[in-house]
Amino acid sequence: MPRLLLLDGRVIDPSQNLDRVTNVLVENGRIAAYDAPADSAPQVIDARGKIVAPGLIDMHVQLREPGREEDETIATGTAAALAGGFTAIACLPNTEPPLDTAAGVEFVHQKAVRANHCRVHVIACVSKNREGEQLAEIGSLVEAGAVAFSDAERPIINSELLRRALQYCLMFDKPILNHPETLHLSHGGVMHEGLVSLILGLQGLPADAEDVMTARDLRLAEITGGRLHLMSVSTAASVELIRRAKSRGMRITSEISPLNFTLTDEALRTFDANYKVNPPLRSQEHIEACINGLKDGSIDVIASAHAPRASEKKMQELDQAPFGAVGLETTLGLVITRLIEPGHLDWPTALAKMTINPARVLGLNSGTLALGVDADITVIDPNLEWSVQPRDFRSQSSNTPFAGWKLKGRATHTIVGGEVKFAC
Repeated sequence: MPRLLLLDGRVIDPSQNLDRVTNVLVENGRIAAYDAPADSAPQVIDARGKIVAPGLIDMHVQLREPGREEDETIATGTAAALAGGFTAIACLPNTEPPLDTAAGVEFVHQKAVRANHCRVHVIACVSKNREGEQLAEIGSLVEAGAVAFSDAERPIINSELLRRALQYCLMFDKPILNHPETLHLSHGGVMHEGLVSLILGLQGLPADAEDVMTARDLRLAEITGGRLHLMSVSTAASVELIRRAKSRGMRITSEISPLNFTLTDEALRTFDANYKVNPPLRSQEHIEACINGLKDGSIDVIASAHAPRASEKKMQELDQAPFGAVGLETTLGLVITRLIEPGHLDWPTALAKMTINPARVLGLNSGTLALGVDADITVIDPNLEWSVQPRDFRSQSSNTPFAGWKLKGRATHTIVGGEVKFAC
């Protein structure tokens, strides 16, 4: 593998509190040196005016294979990840069959190696067949390479099961990722419960459904000492509950997707199923609370919540169409346009939530540009203006609520293990 030099980029590495213009030399697939001479490598990427960051990590991705290849495949999903600037993703186990066996985890790893795009880490099932009744074989799944455990968009309703899972995973230092939703409160809901749902005559998904589950999960994490990660936080009360729990020193983390700091429930006035997501698009006060949670560190991670759905599924009536939107190829642009440009977050803080923070949650030796580590690097042009065109997506699906949006900033190069996997 030839040496690679990234020339005169603004290197921002939150893991090292590094933010300066310098050259980065990559040799044998690893970060070899800073301040390297301009003629020190045969392959040069001119990064002047660009940001050189640790490779972005997305810890909330549905790859849908095996079983739902009409929505996405491992090959198309990982290609979309590269186009979005992600050098690594963690995929959820909501496949058919679910990823609740060592063979399932190994299947995904093998398909990812064959695709030869970004790195793929597997989040395996907490419960057998994602049914929420019996614990999956946690030990064998860890041996197969699972980095965390979740039942994906199915919340773990059984409190005793979650309690045992949190305790058991302590032996392996693995987190439990739970989708906070009380199904008895949200059953049949289509959109956020509020004035807009009332006007439109659509059944609502109340904020209380998330808040009640968040409170329960935090309590179980506190009494067990287990590692809990709350997925796709979207309500003001949940953010406040997490803030208070962290102030008590609890070992918890949380995430948000761009959907829930960008769009409000007003978008559902179009009756476009591409706006039907779970957690739902909330009202403005919830968005403001979530942005404040990002600012003060209550929310640790920004994840795409990539949920591809074939176009024929999204073309159904709103109450029949499945939840979900693709996000791998728009997340970075939305973070820059909606969080960094308005001044809500600075670059180091935003990048920490997309690099070192998810790496720490999942226990990965990545998310950093420290000397000697694998050279997973994302080069970002912060000023590049572009339009979201679903026809250009690398993803198999195009179910985005952001079609036609003008965004500022995107990845120009995605480098995995010292090899340029994507360039635009």
